[in-house]
Amino acid sequence: MAVPAAYLAVVILWSTTPLAVKWSGEGPGFLFGVTSRMLIGTVLTLLLLAALRVRVPWHKQAIQTYLFSSLSVFGAMFTIYWSAQFIPSGFISVLFALAPIFTGVLAWIWLGERSLTPAKVFGVLLGIAGLAVMFRSAITLGENGIMGVLGLLGAVLLFSISGVGVKRHGSDLHAVAANAGGLMIASAMYLLVWVVFDGELPSEIPLRALGSIVYLGVLGTTVGFALYMYLLKRLPVATLTLVTLITPATALILGQLLNDEVVGNEVWYGAGLITVGLMVHQFGHRLKPAKMLVE
Repeated sequence: MAVPAAYLAVVILWSTTPLAVKWSGEGPGFLFGVTSRMLIGTVLTLLLLAALRVRVPWHKQAIQTYLFSSLSVFGAMFTIYWSAQFIPSGFISVLFALAPIFTGVLAWIWLGERSLTPAKVFGVLLGIAGLAVMFRSAITLGENGIMGVLGLLGAVLLFSISGVGVKRHGSDLHAVAANAGGLMIASAMYLLVWVVFDGELPSEIPLRALGSIVYLGVLGTTVGFALYMYLLKRLPVATLTLVTLITPATALILGQLLNDEVVGNEVWYGAGLITVGLMVHQFGHRLKPAKMLVE
């Protein structure tokens, strides 16, 4: 696949995932939706491993990597699905644009990466300002809206911790193997939670929910990850990060057009501040004024 086509596919997948997450929980419930998605993704990822003839190691460092990976696949994803019950789908993509900022701060604290320049700090502050505006908008949605935003923030934090942990422990592992190990652990946890808190197969699954589950399991979990790794090897990280600048707006628009979600001006203002903050955080060091200030 050509790089531009793969890049466009990733943008489409990341833009449509929040709405698919919301739809997949309609009818069967969010717990069945996320569990079935992960089971589909795990089976397909194991088949991909077999096709690539890649082995999943289980030594101590590998297990640590899988546990950190599962922190994202189970902890963050579970929280996203739970939060999606209470807020518009576009909020997911907007707040997840904070993930690179969270990850940068955690890497500075945990990995000792001395990359928190004045421009990056300013980007963090802009992101916090955007978050404050988003939180104010969530207040108008009532108590459930506040819980949804707080849940998403927890998901972003878990996702960022997972990324830094995988980077610290999983440098020698094949990317697909690391993903597969995390998926296997997370799928077992999802099944356990589903058995304990639900345990009954839905008598009927709406067509839209079923299509969303299959879409997320096949494309979101398996194909999306493969395309992301494909691009990561062929593009600068900064170029790939631009995807997170595009998807908040497209996800909000899709939520309005396809799910009749009401998105007020405050949401757009918050999304704009977060996006600008991410741009400054990722690319601010290239600006000459920023370099002059550092000097």
